[in-house]
Amino acid sequence: MAIEERWRIVDGDLTDPRLLELLATHVATATADMPRESCHALDVAGLQQPNIRLWALWGGPELLGVGALKDLGGGHGELKSMHTAALARGQGVGSAMVRHILATARADGFRRVSLETGAIAYFAPARRLYAAHGFVPCAPFGPYRPDANSVFLTHDLAADPATST
Repeated sequence: MAIEERWRIVDGDLTDPRLLELLATHVATATADMPRESCHALDVAGLQQPNIRLWALWGGPELLGVGALKDLGGGHGELKSMHTAALARGQGVGSAMVRHILATARADGFRRVSLETGAIAYFAPARRLYAAHGFVPCAPFGPYRPDANSVFLTHDLAADPATST
């Protein structure tokens, strides 16, 4: 079944209490076992920056996932705030959101999309998801510095023109 038949991805509405609750869960789980200086999850205020686009993935009335793209300038974007609701894990929601973000980045003229995620076991499924979509290890980028608790990944969009939603 195609994503269009099962789900819809729309701009995230930061006034929707369901979205706010999922984002709060994202921040709480992403920061629970990490030292504060290693936590880079964006809260609602962080997502309201003009250089960030946020999307919500819905299955009927159920919010199944979120994801964001931050414009770092110079054709470089950062994938942020990826989170799949517990009830939707293992169903392809994360993959659908990553494909959407990469396709949007490509359409907007980005040449590269990078991300930071945790190095601890909790983040292993996320690291596998990103690797499955062509992300490879890279050096810290933008404001990030080397951190044993972080894994930095990047995706060269010019090298993979076939990604689509």
